[in-house]
Amino acid sequence: MTGGGALIISPDALLIKVIGLPDAEILIWRGLLTALGFIAIVVARHGLAAPLAYRRCGWTGIGVAVLFSFSTFGFVLGNQYTRGGNVLMILAGAPLIAALLSRVFLHERLPRRTWLAIFGCLLGIALIALDDAGSGSWLGNGFALLAATALAANFTLARTRPGVDMSPMLTLAGLIVAVAAGLYALLGPGVELPSGPSLLWLLVLCLVLLPLGFTLIQRGPLYLPAAEVGLLMLLEVVVGTLWVWWLLGERPAPAAFLGGALVLGSLLAKGLVDRRIERRRRAPDAAQHELC
Repeated sequence: MTGGGALIISPDALLIKVIGLPDAEILIWRGLLTALGFIAIVVARHGLAAPLAYRRCGWTGIGVAVLFSFSTFGFVLGNQYTRGGNVLMILAGAPLIAALLSRVFLHERLPRRTWLAIFGCLLGIALIALDDAGSGSWLGNGFALLAATALAANFTLARTRPGVDMSPMLTLAGLIVAVAAGLYALLGPGVELPSGPSLLWLLVLCLVLLPLGFTLIQRGPLYLPAAEVGLLMLLEVVVGTLWVWWLLGERPAPAAFLGGALVLGSLLAKGLVDRRIERRRRAPDAAQHELC
């Protein structure tokens, strides 16, 4: 579920380039349209019980929404004030931050294979970002760190309410982003809606891809530790880089190909090991069921 969500949102960076709006405007339309998309998903899933799905999230859900909006601002503004490679390398630390937060607040222990996968992915993301990495600015690096920390804290907070789906509260996150960006835009020349193909891609991205993908990702903490959810989100970085290369001709450096292979290989190896362990655990239960 989490991996599928990361793949669905992987064209995010590509489509932002294609749409070509200023940061404040893309944040406003991104917030408003994703909020509508999240509402549509909640209504489709819960029908007349949709208000109950929101109410079930409680204050924890409000915290999840605020943290999610912080991660959105941090990602967009980080790319504005520092190099993209710096942002990628800092965001790759989200699984480590989530692991530390989960250990301190939830007393969750991660198996050795998860730690190995985290460090393998960190090395892979560093290779992907190597071509674009630089000193950047402290402000931009700070925004990227805000994005990574808020993302990790979001998943950790969601784990404090086992069995409660926090994805409906992403509606509130979209509204927070839209209102905050709108207040900032009031100081500028105003806000315009793009036309032609840009409008079409904006609707596809913000009404369909982001709501569907982030709904799946936000459901991840129902089944996985926060660090593993953050780990699987690194798929977005690898596949998103391939999208930009394929459609815009921005060819990655040779080291980026090696880094992408390392990230995918680490995630694949961990998935195969997890699957083998799960089969071993189920084998005695299946044998017992046959005897009964």
